[in-house]
Amino acid sequence: MSNKVFIVGVGMTKFEKPESKDWQYYDMAKEAGEKALADAGISYDLVEQAPVGYSFGASTQGQRAVYEIGLTGIPVYNVNNNCATGSTALMMARQFVEGGLNDCVLAIGFEKMTKGAMGGGTGEGGFATSPVGRHYGIMAKAYPFEMTPPTAQIFGNAAREHMDRYGTTEEQIALVAVKNHKHSVNNPYAQFQDEYSLADILAAREIHKPLTKLQCSPTSDGAAAAVVVSERFVIEHGLQDKAIEIVAQTMTTDTGEAFDGSVINVVGKPMSRAAAEKVFATSGLTIDDVDVIELHDCFSINEILTYEALGMAADGEGGKLIADGATTYGGKWVVNPSGGLISKGHPLGATGLAQAAEITWQLRGEADARQVAEAKVGLTHNIGLGGAAVVGLYRRGQF
Repeated sequence: MSNKVFIVGVGMTKFEKPESKDWQYYDMAKEAGEKALADAGISYDLVEQAPVGYSFGASTQGQRAVYEIGLTGIPVYNVNNNCATGSTALMMARQFVEGGLNDCVLAIGFEKMTKGAMGGGTGEGGFATSPVGRHYGIMAKAYPFEMTPPTAQIFGNAAREHMDRYGTTEEQIALVAVKNHKHSVNNPYAQFQDEYSLADILAAREIHKPLTKLQCSPTSDGAAAAVVVSERFVIEHGLQDKAIEIVAQTMTTDTGEAFDGSVINVVGKPMSRAAAEKVFATSGLTIDDVDVIELHDCFSINEILTYEALGMAADGEGGKLIADGATTYGGKWVVNPSGGLISKGHPLGATGLAQAAEITWQLRGEADARQVAEAKVGLTHNIGLGGAAVVGLYRRGQF
């Protein structure tokens, strides 16, 4: 039997505004985990290990969350990789199965956040002791530090650099938010399901020029989960119709290029490009083989940067790609049919697994009104400052 790895069950909660629902992190995790097991049609006692991702919380919250699903004594790993936490948990699950250690692993990600903009990961000591202090130091050398939310500021300054270098316009950047909000209308799991015009996006409250509120992902509560299994497990349990193969998956972290003075580079474009190149080389597929993409649009500019990192457009051409309609229904790719982080929401630990859930539904043909026609190959892209980029390629299982 091969060491191929498959997702056979996915589940997630609806993403909610923080403090809008009376639930605990373990309630979210229980809901998502049980949905994933039910989707696979298997019981929890078949699960051998569980990597559990979250960014805000105490040690062993992963155990507390998993205990709500079952008390079987399996190993539980607490995973924190900033905004790439969910995809890191999924990658650990895949490695356990691919390496032959396990036949069935449950990956879960959750987050219970607070209202308002996220900080810059400073802790009590400020940027000097923050794990992303070096990143913000690069930004501060290029653009004066302002009294705006730090994460919006660093991505907003990457947008300014892209505009100055390539002539990208505010309208092109805002079109990302127009598209993703429109996509979210058909996603019952999305935190927001409202459609906005380009004029609405541009007229919204400015967070850090050129980014307005409707171009920024919100803080969110929610959870997502995936059941990851071996080919042997798929066949023994008759799950061929459910199985989506993880064809290739890679994580990269920052190299020296991230600190060369470019704000575009410090927010993760080089590591996203490196991860994409590795998964395409490993799989033998290219970006032209991909039909549907869930990528990390934490801010609208990052979707444009990621187009270029994934090879969908040349450097500087990402704005033109969105303006030409190439990344929505009827275009070459459908990007963020879920609504993306901007509209679906961004509970950090859950985001990467929610992306995998959406791609699983799309490749099974189960995405209802947001279904991408004849989707055969999917891609996920999830990044975290500090940094980590995880890119995965998926297709229907072939048996």
